[in-house]
Amino acid sequence: MSVRFAGYAAVFDAVDRGGDVVRPGAFGRIVPVPLLWQHHGAPVGVIEQLSEDKRGLRVIGRIDDARLAGLVRGGGVKGLSFGYRVKAARHGPVRELKAVDLIEVSLVAQPMQPLARVHAVTPWVSGE
Repeated sequence: MSVRFAGYAAVFDAVDRGGDVVRPGAFGRIVPVPLLWQHHGAPVGVIEQLSEDKRGLRVIGRIDDARLAGLVRGGGVKGLSFGYRVKAARHGPVRELKAVDLIEVSLVAQPMQPLARVHAVTPWVSGE
C-alpha cells in the first residue's frame, strides 16, 4: 500500500549536525526532483508538491515502495533530507547556504537536520 506524506526536507536558519545552515530563498526556482531512500538508488515514490515557505523546504509526496511506506506509516522512518550542489555560500562559524541546486529529496533514517521530518502520513488510494 502506498502512503502520502508531508514534511520538511530543510528547515531555514537552523544549524545542522554538519555545521551548515540553509537560508530562506536558497532553493530559488524549484524544479521537479526524485524521491529517494537514503540518497541512493531508484526513486521510491513521487514528490507531488515541493516549495519554500516561511519554515523551510516543504514536501508533499507519495511513497510507492511497500516496505518503506510501511516503515513511514508505522513511525519507524521520519527523517527527510535533500541532495544539492552549492551555488553560493558564506563561510564563518557555520556555512550559510545562500543558493543551492536541488538534486533530490530523500527519506532517511537519521537526517542531518534534526528538524527535517515527516509530519503527517495518510494512506493513498490510486485515482485520488
